[in-house]
Amino acid sequence: MEIYPFLKSLVDQDTSAVVICDTKHKIVYMNPAACERYAKYGGSGLLGKDLLHCHSPKSAELIRKVLGWFERSPNNNRIHTFYNEKENKDVYMIALRDSENALIGYYEKHEYRDRDPAPLYAFL
Repeated sequence: MEIYPFLKSLVDQDTSAVVICDTKHKIVYMNPAACERYAKYGGSGLLGKDLLHCHSPKSAELIRKVLGWFERSPNNNRIHTFYNEKENKDVYMIALRDSENALIGYYEKHEYRDRDPAPLYAFL
């Protein structure tokens, strides 16, 4: 059984924005939450664009440095990049690697810290 549909669904069901880039910083995938979150910047129209053009020069330089760090070792896969106090979340850059551990890209992961107020197992 092919794993791709499962992985795509996993990313698409995430309520956090997921923007996946290749090692040249080209945006290769955005989940629905990312398209909505970044709608005022072009939403799904950002696909194929250079992620660095969406950031300040300082942020773009930091992204380049993180990519270099990812490339230095297959053990360098996650780095804390930001805490957003307003949304109470930590933000990380995560390396994406192929089956031979070669770096193929990266994405930004948002981890929210507020407790989810939804009832547990609310089927109805």
